[in-house]
Amino acid sequence: MKPMYVVLGILALVVVVGIGGWISTYGALNTGNQAVKESWSNVQSTLQRRADLIPNLVNTVKGYATHEEKTLTEVTEARAKLGSVIINTDNTDPAAMKQLQEAQSQMAGALSHLIAVAEQYPNLKADQSFLDLQSQLEGTENRINVARERYNEDARNYNVKVNGFFARFIANSYGFKPAEYFEAAPEAQKAPEVKF
Repeated sequence: MKPMYVVLGILALVVVVGIGGWISTYGALNTGNQAVKESWSNVQSTLQRRADLIPNLVNTVKGYATHEEKTLTEVTEARAKLGSVIINTDNTDPAAMKQLQEAQSQMAGALSHLIAVAEQYPNLKADQSFLDLQSQLEGTENRINVARERYNEDARNYNVKVNGFFARFIANSYGFKPAEYFEAAPEAQKAPEVKF
């Protein structure tokens, strides 16, 4: 009879350890998933800040550079395109991430061109509101970069958990999918060409 109690005790211990491991792994996956969602929300928040600054910048430039309508239209269209890309944090779709990256590249190019156009207007370059907006935009671009880096870091940590041996079974059971990384578009590898 004693060996049977030992076997039952060992079996109970294995069950308790297994359930504890399951609960712990699920908790780690959920925590990682929430960190990825929070990081992505921070990326979106900084992108929204930039989108909010752009109309002010465009209007300031408009006052000085009335014949630069093409550049101003490009910036406005790039902003609209960027605003139309929606990423669901529950399932980061690779196609949507690629679309967002392309829209980001288009926005960066349009803004670079806008700043280059502004260089042609000495009064605009000296305008305090333009200088303030330009400074805020530069700061926002830095925030966007930091937010993207943090998102990728959280995505990596989460993906390591999702792809763990034991965690993979739990992830599949509860629908935890790996997060997509934010990657720069291939054209971002070379400096934008500005022509007048």
